[in-house]
Amino acid sequence: MHGGLELKDRKAYQAVIGLEFHVHLSTRTKMFCGCRVTYGEPPNTHVCPVCLGHPGALPVANERAVELGVMAGLALNCRVAGRAVFARKNYFYPDLPKGYQISQYEEPICTGGHIDVPTSEGTVRVRIRRLHLEEDTAKNVHVGESGRMHGSVGSLIDFNRSGVPLMEIVTEPDIPSPEAARQTAVRLREILQAVGASEADMEKGQMRCEANVSLRNPDGTPGTRTELKNINSFRFMERGLVRELRRQREVLESGGRVEQATIHYDPVADEVHELRSKEFAEDYRYFPEPDLLPLQLSPAWVEELRRRLPELPEQTRRRFVEQYGLSEADAAVLAAERELAAFYERVASEADPRQAANWISGDLRALLNEAQVGISGSKVRPEHLVELIRLVQEGTISRSAAKTVLGRVFESGERPSRVVEREGLAQMGADELGGIVDEVISSNPEEAERVRNGDQKVVGFLIGQVMRATRGQADGGRVRQLILERLGS
Repeated sequence: MHGGLELKDRKAYQAVIGLEFHVHLSTRTKMFCGCRVTYGEPPNTHVCPVCLGHPGALPVANERAVELGVMAGLALNCRVAGRAVFARKNYFYPDLPKGYQISQYEEPICTGGHIDVPTSEGTVRVRIRRLHLEEDTAKNVHVGESGRMHGSVGSLIDFNRSGVPLMEIVTEPDIPSPEAARQTAVRLREILQAVGASEADMEKGQMRCEANVSLRNPDGTPGTRTELKNINSFRFMERGLVRELRRQREVLESGGRVEQATIHYDPVADEVHELRSKEFAEDYRYFPEPDLLPLQLSPAWVEELRRRLPELPEQTRRRFVEQYGLSEADAAVLAAERELAAFYERVASEADPRQAANWISGDLRALLNEAQVGISGSKVRPEHLVELIRLVQEGTISRSAAKTVLGRVFESGERPSRVVEREGLAQMGADELGGIVDEVISSNPEEAERVRNGDQKVVGFLIGQVMRATRGQADGGRVRQLILERLGS
């Protein structure tokens, strides 16, 4: 990323970045009550006295949320506490009906841990400071001026989100660049999805991120950090960090001083704006939640959860390289999503593993991205791809025709062989194809003569003419072979 390189090349200031993630846990009900966790339903339809903060309503901790939090911590190499205590985090905001949030502070459920993050400059180990459980706030919906926060005419509040189980994961400031920050977020999401802790869908608000960012001074002393808020995509995280680091450097190089503050990144204008001065922990007046007993986590229960952990993405990547002979790049793409990895293995069990990887990581993934659906929402089933690969290997259809067939199967869910039969996409017989090659050569005598004289660049032109005449039903490699045989080249 150009912003990270610019900072490194100057060698005067070094970027120091730490990330905080707020992640919805995949539970059916909320953190401290029995209301259902939902997305996209009418506002304020899944609420009760507990998540609305009515006086006298008592919370009860969600056991499944605790279990998922521990599993996430184990997958992140964390130490699981034997005792964890809920606390009240006091602040006043319209989306917080009680006037405080139930969270964890001095005794979180998990501490320590790390993620190994690949970057363009090598692998970076990002340490995890803490992982704790809390409840989410309600959702502010700003109205007026296209719903933008600044300049809106008012705000509405949807309490469906109030009380949804939330896991906060805080990294140490080990991240050296905006690119590394983005890759850290990507790797974290992969791990959380793999263990089933969260879907971590940023568009649904299931994963939100904040970044603490500063520039270490040339003499090695730490700089003043700011907090980048309201980050709703990994791409905007990277862009916002580049912009904020540039702003801080400009302030320092002009003789100014960076002030500790909360910063908002506007991706449309590619600008950062100060929202407010940064709060300190003492501002929240933490104290133990009197309505909830401390969590007591037995070592035997924690070890049982450790045994239940599935294969993690990094383990899957290594296995795909060793077991199927895939490239690191293909293995990384296929292992990034649990469902995609499972889809690949079903295809690879009956078809050539490398061909399966090429089709899934290339053509099929392009169709999924264009349609904005996951593999579970696709009409292409593993057996479809197995059949398609065999049709190509047996010479029934060309590679280019197979790409067309895959598109039709993606739209309809039909078997590839039926698409081939209906649309007449089977490759031509040797005699028919040879006749078309002869016709193309006779229609292009100058180009044919250049090939005879050793000009290999013109072969591609003649192949293109044959493919056009056959409507892509011929195999390009076979066409090249026939042309060279006839022209004695």
